[in-house]
Amino acid sequence: MPASARFRLIALLAVFALVSPVRAEALRLYAAASLKPALDAWLTDPAQAELGEVIPSYAATSALARQIEAGAPADLFIAADTEWMDYLAARGRIVVASRRVLLRNDLVLIAPRTAVTALRIAPEFPLRAALGAGRLALAETTSVPAGRYARAALEHMGVWASVQDRLVATDDVRAALALVARGDVALGVVYHSDAASEPAVREVDRFPSGSHPPIVYPAAIVQGHDGEPARRLLSALSSASARALFARYGFTVPAP
Repeated sequence: MPASARFRLIALLAVFALVSPVRAEALRLYAAASLKPALDAWLTDPAQAELGEVIPSYAATSALARQIEAGAPADLFIAADTEWMDYLAARGRIVVASRRVLLRNDLVLIAPRTAVTALRIAPEFPLRAALGAGRLALAETTSVPAGRYARAALEHMGVWASVQDRLVATDDVRAALALVARGDVALGVVYHSDAASEPAVREVDRFPSGSHPPIVYPAAIVQGHDGEPARRLLSALSSASARALFARYGFTVPAP
């Protein structure tokens, strides 16, 4: 290629680089599975376009925390309990100064929409009898927050031992919700926000708040990702418009 042609080509490429928009790197949001309906709605709202591309990853809080501990490229983490956020803080994997309580939730007993089950949650309520030959769905009870809350509540009410052999433990709370929605199990224990998001189930009753640890959703920026984009995302999730949307999806929003 003649020198003059090479020069024109280089000049053209330089101009193209100047006028072409630079695509910002996507933000990666790791969030507890129970947040999926609300966060998906919030992220697709055109009002959030200024945040750029945000890629959510949903799973059990425990699974996400382990991934972040192992170095997964998350920018922001929203957990469904304080213990796993404390776990990451103790290992230097979050920016502690950015940590805040974003949301709260309640724990409920649900049944398929067409079921006629009627129960009032009280000490030693007849949960086993209500199950009949059916099963009770809940999230895995040793590490997944929703499952740990459920076990604590059932133990507090004095019915855990009576249903222990009738459990179906799932990887996360949304999977437990799906089992009830399909009618695969007789009852389930999930968050109020889950029940509110699924028309194929109905809320039988709500567990007393004192029957389990408070259900809180702490959010924090992941260590090594404390830049302006992550801070804007966290701030937007705490905004009045986001708070109003989360409330519509069944979450309790703490006072600012």
